[in-house]
Amino acid sequence: MAVKDRDRFSTATRIRLIGEQTAARVYRSQTKRQARRSRLTGRAALLALVLCSLVVALAYPMRQYVSQRAEIADLQKEQDETRRRVERLRDLKARWQDDAYAEQEIRRRLHYVMPGETGYIVVDPAGADTTRGDLRAADRPWYANVWDGVDKADAAAQ
Repeated sequence: MAVKDRDRFSTATRIRLIGEQTAARVYRSQTKRQARRSRLTGRAALLALVLCSLVVALAYPMRQYVSQRAEIADLQKEQDETRRRVERLRDLKARWQDDAYAEQEIRRRLHYVMPGETGYIVVDPAGADTTRGDLRAADRPWYANVWDGVDKADAAAQ
């Protein structure tokens, strides 16, 4: 044990211990410095740059795609409405092909009466607030009303 104690207090042993302690402090300070250093490496910066480039490059085509899909949806909706309108017009055309329906509409719209029938105009008491123009239309013959309708349609087109 005496040799061991003697080595413990020798100058070389003390210098070696001081060197190890100093090396441990330097190593600890370097690891702390590395921990404080930014984690952004060159590879990470390049990856971030590539991702940003991809986002910028794909932003416009994606916007175009979304807007075109919305336009397609609008056009399909308009097409469906047009199909429904065509079906209604076909039904109306088929009804007008029927002589009974055509006669009924002519009698209702133009106030025609069949020979031997008596035509009546019923005045609605609730309709007393109607305009003077409406009353004049009921007092005139049917062909004057038709001609005024043609004039109004012609004026609207101009």
